[in-house]
Amino acid sequence: MVLNASEKVLVPSSADPNKLVSDGNRVLKASEKLVSMLVQPTDTYANVSFTLDSVEVQIFMVGPNATLDKIPRLNTTYSFVDIDLIGIAKNNDERSAAVALLSYTTMENLLKPDFFNTSNDTIKTMMSTVISATLPKTTNTNLTKPVHFTFKHIREFDPKGSLSCVYWNIREWIVDGCSVLKTNSSYTVCSCVHLSTFAVIMQTSRPPERDSLVELLNLVCVSVGLVFFSLALLTFALCQWSPRVNNVARINLCISLLLAHLLFLLTQQFLSLINPDKVLCAVISGVLHFLFLSGFVWMFIEAVLLFICVKNLSQISSINREALSNEFLCVIGYTVPLVVVAMSAVVDPKGHGSEICWIQTDEGFIRSFLGPVCMILSSNTILFIKIIINLNSTLKNLNAEVSQMKQTKIMVFKTLAQFVVLGCSWILGFFTNGRKELEILFLILNSQQGTFIFLVYCVLNNEVRQQYRNCFRRLCCGCKQH
Repeated sequence: MVLNASEKVLVPSSADPNKLVSDGNRVLKASEKLVSMLVQPTDTYANVSFTLDSVEVQIFMVGPNATLDKIPRLNTTYSFVDIDLIGIAKNNDERSAAVALLSYTTMENLLKPDFFNTSNDTIKTMMSTVISATLPKTTNTNLTKPVHFTFKHIREFDPKGSLSCVYWNIREWIVDGCSVLKTNSSYTVCSCVHLSTFAVIMQTSRPPERDSLVELLNLVCVSVGLVFFSLALLTFALCQWSPRVNNVARINLCISLLLAHLLFLLTQQFLSLINPDKVLCAVISGVLHFLFLSGFVWMFIEAVLLFICVKNLSQISSINREALSNEFLCVIGYTVPLVVVAMSAVVDPKGHGSEICWIQTDEGFIRSFLGPVCMILSSNTILFIKIIINLNSTLKNLNAEVSQMKQTKIMVFKTLAQFVVLGCSWILGFFTNGRKELEILFLILNSQQGTFIFLVYCVLNNEVRQQYRNCFRRLCCGCKQH
């Protein structure tokens, strides 16, 4: 009756840590005293066990005539203990001993995992029930060998977390004298050189604090980028181009990044609804993986075409017809990322579908995303440098009568914009290291690829501007007639 009544105490009525600690210590002390009253003398061995709402109890007693082939094991629903009770009994004058194991189902409400004080700031989670192991009515309580406690995990195990076997020391959880012998996703085996009140606590890193400014900036920048991706695609579709101009890479780059940024933005806005559906989250992760990789492949194709154009303007048409036809470029642009995503899904089926519905940030992430991206960024940077060198030599041969100042300014802007269009600015992502100013610069540059594509290939293109003027004239003439 008293143990059942303690269930009310185990529901904390106060958030005061001192009150919780005091109540927890009182429940532990009272429970152990009550259970010790169940220990009775025996010549061989005896056991008592019962289960209540708040506590589960196992008691094992041995007498002077006890003969056991192996160390007795005390079992509860979520834990069991192996203790050399015969060896302890031999060290007592009465040649008898008893051990009691109490497993509390709700004790963590009082003795919270946050009472485990560590130097690092982490999230602490109780992974087991709280148990108490005592040697009631035993004169010499010295252990002959360490005691092994096996705890079944009562919560989902995080592979990135750090597990600790701890015991309660009046006011806090500490690890002195206890160590982890073995652990997996289901249980943890602890070894301790003393008896007390024990538990298993997992420490995990705290998620980075959400920066409202960065989130708002991300929403605004990505939205603006999506608008200019759409304007660029609309311009490419409506305007007539010279047969010598190949826009296939720019069009597909816009399509890939437009869909990728749009899907990622929508996913983050409705993450709380999407995340519980693990299948949907994994599918979205795989699609995003494909779209972003496709975007990088098209950046590489654009860099190659631009390099060929600058290197030898007279051969670009024949080269496009013979080796770099639109069909061939489309096959490369979409097959390569599809193969990479498919292979990563086969090798690591759980690689897609993180907490933010993206690919997992482990070695698979490095192989399936950062690997190809690093190769493309390195290649594009080299091609960009070669393009600059070739353009510089071409500019030196320009007719001196041309308005050098105006042409040079436009060329400098186009060159800097091309750096972003080819994705070279993504390199900044490797150097942010939590620095807010670099993160903001990275966000602004890489969300505005569509803006730079629209400016360089539409606004600053003489043919496009002329066609815009013609369209406006026709519209104005039509309005006047009406």
